[in-house]
Amino acid sequence: MAAPTKCKDKVLTDVTIEKPVLEPTGALSVETVLSVKHWNEHLFSFRISRPASFRFRSGEFIMIGLKGDNGKPLLRAYSIASPAWDEEIEFLSIKVQDGPLTSKLQKIEPGDQIYLGRKPTGTLVTDALLPGKRLFMLSTGTGLAPFLSLPRDPDVYEFYEQVVVVHSVRRVSDLAFRDEMEGKWAEDPLVSEQAPNQFHYVPTVTREPFDGHTARIDKLVESGALFEGISGAAKFDPETDRIMMCGSMEMIKQFGAYFEEQGFTEGSNAAPGQFVIERAFVG
Repeated sequence: MAAPTKCKDKVLTDVTIEKPVLEPTGALSVETVLSVKHWNEHLFSFRISRPASFRFRSGEFIMIGLKGDNGKPLLRAYSIASPAWDEEIEFLSIKVQDGPLTSKLQKIEPGDQIYLGRKPTGTLVTDALLPGKRLFMLSTGTGLAPFLSLPRDPDVYEFYEQVVVVHSVRRVSDLAFRDEMEGKWAEDPLVSEQAPNQFHYVPTVTREPFDGHTARIDKLVESGALFEGISGAAKFDPETDRIMMCGSMEMIKQFGAYFEEQGFTEGSNAAPGQFVIERAFVG
């Protein structure tokens, strides 16, 4: 019986699982996965190749995807987490086990193929905001993604004296890119001189012990804790402050109403204002 068992084992080890070969379309290019990082059991980021002709503004989003069960592209909108100057394109994603796309996307490996849209767009860009002194980027969960792009763009530091990323999560392990932001982008060649004096990172963890803030963003605003260490008033001022928001529907609706009550106007690419949200995600 030993010989058949060995033969069977050999056959199994020789089997390779062929991954779908993707074909580009008029609206989609086919790119290669370059690296993948799993932050925890439900959060990962990945980098893909960037076409030479691909241009975007830091803060924009794009359609990406894989081949669906029906053989057609299965696509979702993802904010680009890398700055406009990066030679690669990075994304931050949750893992949804029964999600049509993320159930497959979380299994990608370097060398795999992925669809990339050809037309980035979005309102989480400096073009949609009026000039100001302080830029606050309020995020929850993977809403951090566009706010990984913007603070690595040198133009942002020319437009604003203070650049602030606020990231609220449930667990400490959800603080993706924490080391990079606490290090004030020291490894980024284009902002390493400006960021140490102008960039501020405000993480808060709401459901685990943490050596920093442990309250929701609204509570940090009410107490003034959000503004600690940041020059200027310990409150939002429509004359000097500009706001971007990305994350949970609850947070965006709450703060959208709050800022309007405080005299802020919502901006867009056509009519810049004092705060912006990405309406493509919130409906």
